[in-house]
Amino acid sequence: MDKTIALVDDDRNILTSVSIGLQAEGFATRLYTDGETALKALRDNPPDLAVFDIKMPRMDGLELLRRLRETSALPVIFLTSKDDEIDEELGLALGADDYIAKPFSLRLLLARIRTVLRRTEAAAGDRAEQDETALLVRGKLEMDRARQRVRWDGRDVALTVTEFMILEALAQRPDIVKSRNQLMDAAYHDDIYVDDRTIDSHIKRLRKKFRQVDTDFDAIDTLYGAGYRFTAG
Repeated sequence: MDKTIALVDDDRNILTSVSIGLQAEGFATRLYTDGETALKALRDNPPDLAVFDIKMPRMDGLELLRRLRETSALPVIFLTSKDDEIDEELGLALGADDYIAKPFSLRLLLARIRTVLRRTEAAAGDRAEQDETALLVRGKLEMDRARQRVRWDGRDVALTVTEFMILEALAQRPDIVKSRNQLMDAAYHDDIYVDDRTIDSHIKRLRKKFRQVDTDFDAIDTLYGAGYRFTAG
């Protein structure tokens, strides 16, 4: 598998062991021990996916992701402390694609990495073969599914792979309510456990990003107890 994974963790033992395991599965790896060094490298020479530890000196993983998301939709998986729901929720709100609680098995990490990469390829590659249906237009919303680009009222909106897939699931059928389970199925195709809070965090992040380009954005409705819907206006 000709993919490059960036690992960012101040624990050199974790970096070494995870890197060896990934390389044994055919991945190339790049290792960084602090967020500041990683940020420049990830911007200058993006890998296919990055794995961030949250608790690091100088610049923690949350700040690293926040600054990276200003210019990049690079897929990111977080490593969090066990049962640290605050870190998980904040990481997802900032645009992380998935998270794993420490201690974790290499097998689980590999499964998550492959799942996120497949989602990325599905959005950027498979849909490129469907040029005639690549552009989804719903009112002010334009979604280029071949290039995974989104515009609202003519202005670009940078989304992660997961955010794109959730929005696409909503926008395909405007005014139709999608339950959280349906949105989880759209964004997570494998047997990965994702709770309601994960979808809610992604929706909050989507709204925030659109309101950065349009303060009056209200196209994603919450139907309490039912789910969410997109209204084209």
